[in-house]
Amino acid sequence: MWWWVALGGALGACLRYLIDTGVQARFGSRFPLGTLTVNLLGSLALGVLTGAVLADAAGETLALALGTGLCGALTTYSTFSWETLRLWETGARGPAVLNAVGSVVAAVGAVALGLAVGSALWG
Repeated sequence: MWWWVALGGALGACLRYLIDTGVQARFGSRFPLGTLTVNLLGSLALGVLTGAVLADAAGETLALALGTGLCGALTTYSTFSWETLRLWETGARGPAVLNAVGSVVAAVGAVALGLAVGSALWG
C-alpha cells in the first residue's frame, strides 16, 4: 500500500509546485496566494474523497493514493507556517494574521464543502 501513497505523493508534490509557482507568478503578490491556493484545493479534494469513501464509492487504495499521497503532498502546513512568520517578521502584521486565520477558516470550510459535495454525489 505504501507504493500508492508514494505515487500519489509524487503527483501531489508536482501539482503543488506547478500551482504555487503559477499563482505567485500570475499575481506577483507578497501575500502567499500560491500556498493558500494549494491548501484550499487539497482540502476541497480531501473532503470530496472522504464523501466518496464514506459512501463506499472509493476504496482503501484510492483513499491512500489520493488522500494520504496526493492531498498530503499537495497541501503544506510547513510552508504556510514559514510564510506567515516571514510576513510577521517583515512587519506585515495584518497580512500575517489574515493568512493565519483566513487560511485555517477557509481550509476547514473547503473540506466541509468538499464533504458535502462528495456526500451528495455518492451518498
